[in-house]
Amino acid sequence: MRLPRLFRTTPFRLTLLFLALFGAAASAFLAYIYVATAGEAQRRTDQDITREAASLAAAYNRGGLDGLNQSLIERAANERPFLYFLTSPQGQRISGSIAESPVESFDGTPTWVSFSVSDVDSDNKLVKHPARGFQRRLGSGAILFVGADIGQDQAYVGKIVGALWGAGALVVVLGLAGGVLVSRNVSRSMSAMTDVVAAVRNGDLSARAPVREARDEFDELAEGINDMLDRLERSMAAHRHAGDAIAHDLRSPVTRLRARLEAAYIDQETGRGNAEHALAQALEDTDGVLKTFGAVLAIARLQAAGDVPNPERLNPGHLAANLAELYEPVCEDVGLDFRAELAQDLLVRGNHEFLAQALANILDNAVKYTPSGGAIMLRVRQRSSGEVEFSVTDTGPGVPEEDRERIVDRFVRLENSRNQPGSGLGLSLVAAVAEAHKGRLELAEGPGKVDDIGPGLRVALILPRA
Repeated sequence: MRLPRLFRTTPFRLTLLFLALFGAAASAFLAYIYVATAGEAQRRTDQDITREAASLAAAYNRGGLDGLNQSLIERAANERPFLYFLTSPQGQRISGSIAESPVESFDGTPTWVSFSVSDVDSDNKLVKHPARGFQRRLGSGAILFVGADIGQDQAYVGKIVGALWGAGALVVVLGLAGGVLVSRNVSRSMSAMTDVVAAVRNGDLSARAPVREARDEFDELAEGINDMLDRLERSMAAHRHAGDAIAHDLRSPVTRLRARLEAAYIDQETGRGNAEHALAQALEDTDGVLKTFGAVLAIARLQAAGDVPNPERLNPGHLAANLAELYEPVCEDVGLDFRAELAQDLLVRGNHEFLAQALANILDNAVKYTPSGGAIMLRVRQRSSGEVEFSVTDTGPGVPEEDRERIVDRFVRLENSRNQPGSGLGLSLVAAVAEAHKGRLELAEGPGKVDDIGPGLRVALILPRA
């Protein structure tokens, strides 16, 4: 028969394990208490019997057998808590408070023995009590036995052990009750999370685990699950958007490419047109499509890996200097002032190819959107936090603050950039490179608006220093 779910939970099983360990430890402790208490009671009884036997032996030494008998009768009459038995050298009973000695086949060696004595209780019922005694032979050959009733001592020890067992049983009962209560609370919390997992498994990405504001490990787990689901939902939405955006942004160039090839084919058949120019234009369009797919694959590669591939120690100043040599003449050609301030004593750990591509994307955007007569500044420096910062600042139109967060999403292009070539993947790749390098991408306003131009844009790629 299958147990109820409550009794199959991990907290309840842990409670049973704890109670089992507690029971084993308590049993060992009780055994020690019993042995120690019972042993102490027996030692005290043996000491009392030994002293009483020694006192009677002294009476025998003073007055002989008659003197010992007289002393033994007097002590028995005074209701001392001892049992006596005295025989003559021939084995005949002389006196005593018991009818016969409990020692069987006595050979003269001092002997300890445990036995039981009969008594009548208040209801005239015959009861037996445990007793212990010592027997020895005197100098004349007479035999003296001295014993004591140890029933009260054993009853006292039994009460102590019973109380300990009762306390142990109470702890076990309370432990089981606590285990059931804890298991119910844990099951209630875990069932809510299980329901969320089942809902997500069935395709409902909007399900979220409840947070009880208790700030315990269950809240941490719920917050972690919710954050994971938020990222998953955003990722799925981004993939859906990416598919729509790819279809939307590539439909025009692919359609244009097909139309140009078809027109070139018709012109070639009729002997008109320039086939070489048509092929060159088709190649240019094909390169644009391939570039878009290449950027998408690069972003997917970084996000799938979760970490930068083939990392190495790099000098960011040298990397930026190589790109500055490439972009300075480009800026001169389009009438832009290009400057660079590059710190040379820094190190980062990363992938040279991806970092170079990310920085090139930032510079491409700056050159593309900065009007003639503007300026671009490339910097590499160490921030006060110890991080290394690549930054590109331009004097172009900039990006409104409300659009800076979404401009790094795939295929997102602002309306004022639609007349420029591009796919909207440049900053998306930069953000993916930053995340793979455990860094971040920051967008801020540039130097401000001057002569109706500006306010510009400052794009910073921030990486941890090696």
